[in-house]
Amino acid sequence: MARGQSRKKAEVNGSLIQSAARWIVDILVVIILAAFLVAMLGQKVPVEGHSMEPSLMTGDEVLTDRMIYHFFSIRRFDVVLFQAGDGMEQKNYIKRVVGLPGEKVQISDGIIYINDAPLNTGDIMSRYTVAGLAETPVTLGADEYFLLGDNGDSSEDSRFALVGNVKKEQVIGKVWFRIAPFKDLGPIAKVEVNN
Repeated sequence: MARGQSRKKAEVNGSLIQSAARWIVDILVVIILAAFLVAMLGQKVPVEGHSMEPSLMTGDEVLTDRMIYHFFSIRRFDVVLFQAGDGMEQKNYIKRVVGLPGEKVQISDGIIYINDAPLNTGDIMSRYTVAGLAETPVTLGADEYFLLGDNGDSSEDSRFALVGNVKKEQVIGKVWFRIAPFKDLGPIAKVEVNN
């Protein structure tokens, strides 16, 4: 009788050890997967300056999806994080995509024109009193984008030589979610238009 109980006890202990080991492996897989997802989908970036107001304010913190453009195309009105600058000094910018590869962009009387047709930007983007480089038509290359800040009077963007046309390789990712301040937690405002 003692031998049978001993065998049952050993089986129960072995079963508990196997269950605990499976549980630990499951937890480790979840932690590794979560760390990967946070690294790829959740690069936290602070917003500096007034160029994206009213969509994003100075002091906001946003998450950037660094994987999306490996699988999907950059779309008009996406808000993106990208690098630009002169020589050794590169800086991160957050701007909204307006012009897509192969398009002709021009700003005249504060209105954005894409291929000679006015672009409906809804209520989010302001009028652009300074046309900069887009005063004359700017034709985008096969991998170039024209990016603007929502606040046209306070934005260093593709209208100016320091930024200019942005190549796809300069784009770090899509800015998709605001995490701070907590009262504004949620997806980034989209331009809702019927173009």
